[in-house]
Amino acid sequence: MAIAGQFAIDDQTPSIPATMLAAVYRGVNDVRLETVPVPQIAAGELLLRVHTCGVCGTDLKKIATGSHSAPRIFGHETSGVVAAVGASVSRFAPGDRVVVFHHIPCRQCYYCRHQTFAQCLTYKKVGCTAGFEPSGGGFAEYVRVMDWIVDQGTVKIPDLVSFEQACFVEPVNTCMKGIQALRLQPGETVLAIGQGPIGIILSVLARRAGATVITSDLYPERLRISKSLGFELAIDASQQDAVSYVRQQTDGRGADAVILAVGSNSLIQPAMDAARPGGRVLLFAQTQRGEVVVDPAAICVDEKALIGSYSASVDLQDDSVRFVMNRDMDLQRLISHRFPLQESARALELAAHPQPASMKIVIQPGMVWA
Repeated sequence: MAIAGQFAIDDQTPSIPATMLAAVYRGVNDVRLETVPVPQIAAGELLLRVHTCGVCGTDLKKIATGSHSAPRIFGHETSGVVAAVGASVSRFAPGDRVVVFHHIPCRQCYYCRHQTFAQCLTYKKVGCTAGFEPSGGGFAEYVRVMDWIVDQGTVKIPDLVSFEQACFVEPVNTCMKGIQALRLQPGETVLAIGQGPIGIILSVLARRAGATVITSDLYPERLRISKSLGFELAIDASQQDAVSYVRQQTDGRGADAVILAVGSNSLIQPAMDAARPGGRVLLFAQTQRGEVVVDPAAICVDEKALIGSYSASVDLQDDSVRFVMNRDMDLQRLISHRFPLQESARALELAAHPQPASMKIVIQPGMVWA
């Protein structure tokens, strides 16, 4: 039953149509709403009717830079209802509510043996598609989930957990991987630069690890959200110098660890400056290749460590599922805007150019307005 003013999904799984709507990437900053065939599934696969798909910054960068060939259908933070299953699928049935990972590694190659799963060639193969080159497919009405993802990357959603909460499983996993890379110790001080949805999740996870977290953002509206989650030490970066503030809070040393959750290379050096000698700086949003100026003496003489973390870790899959499904954090409150698939261009535009009041943007192909 629908609640007035909110979205609701039909209780019954409808028959599968021959065609569907999808937001199709056709080139740089060119995403079009098109009618495309519903994907066909093979043995071991399932067809997912998409309910909610979060808009991820990595997809936005691919659209803006043209780094990937066209046409494609992006979107990988996907939850929905199983519409059909292929032969030999026994763990899932039509009507099941699920969330899917789009990458799963082989667990056997050199990189998997060294727990660098994102570099595994199998991991780099995207296992979900709405057509064209597999690219996630969540910005469409239906997604084909391939067999290795069905086996190891598809998770049932408990009855009392919403589709919106569940779609955060993959981004939470990526944040957990970043926090793990920092090797935080209880009592350390962490500066989290950026309090968008990912920055807030990283802040919550750093606090769970026992750290004292200082948050920083240009938008006071975002700092108000993080303060409502208990982060009282906050820097309005439009008014205050973050490096000076952090040093004031740490007897002049600087932060033990700095998390850079903003995709701006110009902030790498300030992040390094905010870290104490022997401290660590995590680059979490620097997913575009290029060059940046970094003081090499800060790494050599001051012994500061520059750490990267990209994508998810299969070793943290169960942890991220428990965190989300147990509602250790109310992730839905990070969603500021919900768009139907027909307005996907607006959704992507807002996500690419965030406003003070915008946080997580989701596209909801499977929803009807009540």
